[in-house]
Amino acid sequence: MKPAVDLHYSRHAMPAQCLVGIAILLAGYLLVDLVPWFVPTAQGADGRYTGKQGEIIIVKVPVDDSATRVQGKFLGRAVSFFPDTRLEEPKGFVGLLGIDLQDEPGTHELLVELKTAEQSRMLRYSIAVVKGKFHMEHLTLPKDKVDLDEKSLARWKAEQEQVKEALATDSQSKLWQPGFVEPVSGKRTGIFGSMRVMNGQARNPHNGEDIGAPLGTAVAATNHGVVRLTVDHIFSGKGVFLDHGLGFYSMYFHLSEVLVKEGEQVKAGQIVGKVGATGRATGPHLHWGVKLNGARVNPYALLDLPFKGTVQSAAPVPSGDPTSSVGAPAP
Repeated sequence: MKPAVDLHYSRHAMPAQCLVGIAILLAGYLLVDLVPWFVPTAQGADGRYTGKQGEIIIVKVPVDDSATRVQGKFLGRAVSFFPDTRLEEPKGFVGLLGIDLQDEPGTHELLVELKTAEQSRMLRYSIAVVKGKFHMEHLTLPKDKVDLDEKSLARWKAEQEQVKEALATDSQSKLWQPGFVEPVSGKRTGIFGSMRVMNGQARNPHNGEDIGAPLGTAVAATNHGVVRLTVDHIFSGKGVFLDHGLGFYSMYFHLSEVLVKEGEQVKAGQIVGKVGATGRATGPHLHWGVKLNGARVNPYALLDLPFKGTVQSAAPVPSGDPTSSVGAPAP
């Protein structure tokens, strides 16, 4: 039996000049470092970070003034920072930087503005985006499961506008709390970032994870949030969009039932719906997606984040672990 799937994704020596340059960079970036678990060298290494497409990079800005506002910009996308309230950590702000699955590989600049009532200053540092290794899937399906007629195309476009409008304004408060929940326990039948070729035609990459589970299985919210939108769309079927604050959203598609209403506050682990096969799907499964500051990231990266509680830290993920979905500092 074929798994159920979505069909909606139609060290070298350096000259003295270089050493001087590095010293200048170190002085400029002394205030910025990755969270301790991911720092393999001295604090404030060289203002450079790296992450693969679809991963999450964790950035910590140590700032003593709790009234400081910290806001970043990366590839035209806003990146919000929030106070680090972990008891074992020094005061500062933390930002979750999402690397979109199609961000251009190479080095890009992340600008972070620190604002107080008296002044503002800018921090600049490099983000090296590494190309991810994604699968290629070839599917042969009935024509009506792949192509849209004129009426269906118009409906799809209207649905895209509906989602765009609903998610246009981010909540200005962080709603999520330490500890993320896998919404369904089951077989991962779809691989994040995989490129699908349907009936010989290349489609957009798969921007979430498909989790196979029996029809009617309860689907849990991955964290605290507000129901921003509930839908019944042509491709994704019945679905729920949760707003976790500061540009972080999670999505749950192909549901047989939606058990929450728009505007409703939910907690991590709360049941928001049931597994189904609505929309264009070949069988019952959950499509779980995440958008972080406008970037499509692997939802399983959330489970690897080192925010497991306010007292005890999570164990570090080795930087060389190829299965990790969390960005590591550049060497």
